[in-house]
Amino acid sequence: MNFHKISEKKSIFKRLSLTTNLIVLNVLFFIVMLFFSGEFIGKFIALDPFYILKGKFLWTFVSSMFMHAGFFHLFVNMLSLFFVGSLIEQLLGRKRYLWFYLFSGIFAGFIYVGFYLLSGNLTLSVPAVGASGALFGLIGLLMILTPNLKVYMMFIPIPIKMKYAAPGMLIVLWLVSIVGHLGIGNTAHLGGLIAGLIYGFYLKRKFPKKTKYISRRFS
Repeated sequence: MNFHKISEKKSIFKRLSLTTNLIVLNVLFFIVMLFFSGEFIGKFIALDPFYILKGKFLWTFVSSMFMHAGFFHLFVNMLSLFFVGSLIEQLLGRKRYLWFYLFSGIFAGFIYVGFYLLSGNLTLSVPAVGASGALFGLIGLLMILTPNLKVYMMFIPIPIKMKYAAPGMLIVLWLVSIVGHLGIGNTAHLGGLIAGLIYGFYLKRKFPKKTKYISRRFS
């Protein structure tokens, strides 16, 4: 075994941005899961409140973040992660960004389960997958740190300030799911956005000078 080559491969992954590594991990996980049945994914990979409330498959709070319902779902989320995550990684640093990303996704999962519990229909299986919860955490953070950063939203050809675009994206997806009768995890998106807002306000309070500079820099 050539240990020199192994160490070289490790160094290559270290040189890649964390965002790139997350994208690669999501893509690889999606490809691997193509060899498993939908029933297996729905039960052991996807986040399903039906099982969570029974104390089963708790790891799905994390595994569901790296699984997607199809190629288009994967493509849209990874494209968004590339642009949004790259900026957040520069602002927070690699380690803080990783923990925040995971926290946002897990928090979004808890909110998803919480809304399921409030619905009262506890016999229904509603598995959810995708990085959207974590992504909305990143978006919520940008809403606080860079409120005047101009971005493009889906279906809208003009740039919109982040403080309007973030809730706007949430509303658009909610309307799309209602009109198109699509199973979009809107409550998970809301949970992720809340996680981002909470962390954004925390950073503004702890690092007022740095966050003010960031806000001005991206206005």
